[in-house]
Amino acid sequence: MQSLNEIRSAFLGYFEKNDHLIIPSAPLVPQNDPTLLFVNAGMVPFKNYFTGAETPPSPRAASSQKSVRAGGKHNDLDNVGYTARHHTFFEMLGNFSFGDYFKAGAIEHAWTLLTKEFKIPAEKLCVTVYHTDDEAAELWKKIAGLPDEKIIRIATNDNFWSMGDTGPCGPCSEIFYDHGPHIAGGPPGSPDEDGDRFVEIWNLVFMQFEQFADGTRRDLPKPQIDTGMGLERIAAVLQGVHDNYDIDLFRTLIAASKELVGGGSNGPSHRVIADHL
Repeated sequence: MQSLNEIRSAFLGYFEKNDHLIIPSAPLVPQNDPTLLFVNAGMVPFKNYFTGAETPPSPRAASSQKSVRAGGKHNDLDNVGYTARHHTFFEMLGNFSFGDYFKAGAIEHAWTLLTKEFKIPAEKLCVTVYHTDDEAAELWKKIAGLPDEKIIRIATNDNFWSMGDTGPCGPCSEIFYDHGPHIAGGPPGSPDEDGDRFVEIWNLVFMQFEQFADGTRRDLPKPQIDTGMGLERIAAVLQGVHDNYDIDLFRTLIAASKELVGGGSNGPSHRVIADHL
């Protein structure tokens, strides 16, 4: 079992070895985006690099970014404490390419890290791609050797990411871990996709277009990569548990919470307290 701290270090260490500049987590209050109350994703501190407003310090970067999702577009607040995988505060592991590598590089890094560095069995993983993104589907076959049934085409905005109504956007590819048939739920795109069996652990965003107010899209001069993997979700996988609240960090917090109030069940209240702490 790897601790949460060891997993974070292993992620950043892998990308540092592969010529990525490691960027410290930015403050939770955005320094460059008046449209957000809190940083809610790993790419937020890099927004001006993606739009071209600022020059990045390196063509490749990686970070573990502190994030809060408690309202707005990403509002998981009602799910916190009741599901296995939702939090108000979490850390987003991410690697970024500002006009350097693109789809092949992002897929290669993700597959190498998960299956070789983290030793996750390939048969436990499946991926989604945007339904028209033939290039990404072929790369998953070529690089990871995934069969067609493990590459699920999704026609909704779940697999097309945009920074906002206008600006950089593009298809994305999500990597899912199968926790096993003893847990209810079906693969992405199925009627039972909201169950907890298949959990999205990593999202690779292929930013290749700029969207304009009239709805038209133009190719970006340099396509870019933005990825995000929840540290708590990948910790659950690597620690052999299904529930994020069973990882080392949360187990310690929940035990302390129970001790302070004289016991109690593993109910949502202790989980919410641990999440907020």
